[in-house]
Amino acid sequence: MVQDVQAEWTRLSREAGATYEVTTLVLFDDGVETGCGVASSATGPFYCPADARVYVDLSFFDVLRQQFGAPGTGGPGEFAPAYSIAHEFGRHVQNIRGINQAVRREQQADPERTNELSVRVEPQADCLAGVWGHTAFEDGLLESGDVEQGLGAAAAVGDDRIQQRTQGRVTPHNWTHGSSEQRRPWFSRGFESGDPAVCDETFTSNDL
Repeated sequence: MVQDVQAEWTRLSREAGATYEVTTLVLFDDGVETGCGVASSATGPFYCPADARVYVDLSFFDVLRQQFGAPGTGGPGEFAPAYSIAHEFGRHVQNIRGINQAVRREQQADPERTNELSVRVEPQADCLAGVWGHTAFEDGLLESGDVEQGLGAAAAVGDDRIQQRTQGRVTPHNWTHGSSEQRRPWFSRGFESGDPAVCDETFTSNDL
């Protein structure tokens, strides 16, 4: 799956006249040292821009299923784990394209917009994961049921659902990833269009 995601972004980048820099998926148990510091399994899958690598704790998918009710995380070949990893590779694409750096500059210039801008970054990565899913579906690597699993995973990791499960209340002003209802449609937009340019609309959309 990782090879397929990177091959697809290599192709899409070449068609756009850009270069995709192949990165590495690091699987770990319990904890790991990264260019962004030490991370524990509580972090979940993440992308570290400092070393440009994707990190996934092997226990995350059990947590996704058991704590947040995400469907499709119970066995090999199911799409929810693939969606989560594709999302982090979307973060890598953002880093290559300078989006992460531009957002940080805006956050430093206007600290009151820090959370708002973060909420726009994460759905864009969901959309980019959907772009990969579009091609994977066309190539026969995914079925319609797989897509539903990916949408279910997107819904399960919205800030609103995570806050409700972990603290018993929802506090939107603390969101950094967006709500379930915000994240799920952006995966769908990327999947339906197969066009990375559609994902840029997260920064102008009134839905976020």
